Order: sequence, then structure tokens, then C-alpha cells
Amino acid sequence: MTEFEELYRDYFDDVFRYIRRLSGSERIADEITSETFFKAMRSVSGFRGNCDIRVWLCQIAKNCYYTYLRKSVRTDSIDDAELSKLPDEEVSAEEQLIRREEAERIRAVLHTLPETYKEVFMWRVFAELSFSQIARLFGKSDNWACVTYHRAKRMIQERTRDKTDEK
Repeated sequence: MTEFEELYRDYFDDVFRYIRRLSGSERIADEITSETFFKAMRSVSGFRGNCDIRVWLCQIAKNCYYTYLRKSVRTDSIDDAELSKLPDEEVSAEEQLIRREEAERIRAVLHTLPETYKEVFMWRVFAELSFSQIARLFGKSDNWACVTYHRAKRMIQERTRDKTDEK
């Protein structure tokens, strides 16, 4: 087995889960994960090793996902993320609507946070990184990562609550 095949085998699930949580769509996650490993294969020689390989792959995946979003906005096409929000048989339509509205509020609020808070929150929640991995990524202490994550979480909760109160 080649080194890249091992990399793919070891980290595919991590990257896929990260993008699935970010996008809410398995189809998009599958597409972005494939593109991520294609890009990683082309640029693995440039990997300097100053962060965990999983962090490097998730950063590539995040960039691929944002590129995908910019392209999809320009084409104004209906994507599977919207189709996947249709009610399924196990969950009532009302429950689906509540979940969708809550997810949209959180996503909107997340993008209003200062960049550092947004990044730390996304690495923790979507990529499921530990505080020490996040700390290494930013060159900070574990405590800094933990405090920053909890502050971001509190900001999201407060701003989400404020948006709900406005209605």
C-alpha cells in the first residue's frame, strides 16, 4: 500500500464527517471529500508538517466546500442539501421545519462571529478536533482553545436567542 493510500484510508472518514456536518448533505460531502484527496495528492509534497495531517486535510476540504458554495450561488441551482431537508417519514413535517429553521439561524449567526471564534467553533464541532489539536493549529494553549470555543458557543446561543426574540 502506498503512503497516499494509507493517508486516504486513515483520514477519509474524518474529512467526510467534517464536510457532511458543514454542508448537511452526504452527496456534497462525498463530492468535496473526493476533491479534497485529489488536491491533497497533488500537493502532499508541499505539506510542511507544521500541523496535524488531519487538520491540513480538513483545511483543504473547507476551502473546497467554500469554493463549491460560491459556484453553486452563481448557478442558482437546487442542490441536494435543500432536497434532503424535505420531511422524512420518521420525523413530522413540523419537527423538520423547526430543525431547519434552527439550523439556518445557527448557520447565519455563526457567520457573524469574528473569524477566530468562527474557526475554533467549526474545528471543534464539524471536524471534531480536540482542544489541544485546535491549540496547535493556532499556535496557542489548550486553555485558549477551550475558552475561545466556549465564548463562540455562548455568542451563538445569545445571538440565536436574540434572533428568536425578534420574531
